[in-house]
Amino acid sequence: MHEAAERLGELATIVMMAVALGMDAFSLGIGIGMRGVRLREVLRISSVIALFHILMPLLGIFTGEYLGMLLGQVASYVSGGLLVLLGLHMIISSIRGGGTEVVNIRSFLGMLLFAMSVSVDSFSVGVSLGLFHSDLVITVLAFGFFGGVMSVLGLLLGRRVSHSLGDYGEAAGGAVLLAFGLMFIF
Repeated sequence: MHEAAERLGELATIVMMAVALGMDAFSLGIGIGMRGVRLREVLRISSVIALFHILMPLLGIFTGEYLGMLLGQVASYVSGGLLVLLGLHMIISSIRGGGTEVVNIRSFLGMLLFAMSVSVDSFSVGVSLGLFHSDLVITVLAFGFFGGVMSVLGLLLGRRVSHSLGDYGEAAGGAVLLAFGLMFIF
C-alpha cells in the first residue's frame, strides 16, 4: 500500500513537471497563434515540440544518472538547485517579456529551432530527474505528451487571448519548478 502511494506521488510529480515545462510551449504558441496558423501547421509544430520534449529530457536523464553516480549524496542538492534556477529563469523571463521572433516558424529549420528553444528546459529537468532515478518511460512520455498538448492549446488559443496570458503561463510553470526544486533541497 505504501509503495502504491509512493508511486502515485511520483506520477503526480512527473505530470506537474510536464505541465510546467509545457507552459513554455503554451506561452510561445499563443504568440505564434496570434499571427495566424493553419491546422496543419499547428499539428506539425506541436508534433516537433512533442518529439523534442521526449528527446531532451531523455538526454538529460542519462546525463543526470551519470552525474548522480559521480556526485553521490550531493545529487539531490544539485538537482534541486537546477530546478530552482530553471524556475527562477522562467519567472524572470516572463516578467521581462518575450523577445521578437527572429526565425520563420513555418520553415523546417524555424520549427526545429522553436522546438529546441521550448524544450531545452526539459533537458535540465531531465538531469534532475536522472539524479533521482525516476521512471524513464513514464517521464519522457509525459513530457512529450504535455509538451505537444500545451503547444496545440497555445497555438489554437493564440488568436483569442492577449499576449499577457502567455507571460503568466510561463511564470506559473516557473513557480512549479521552483517549488519542486526547493522541495528537493529541503
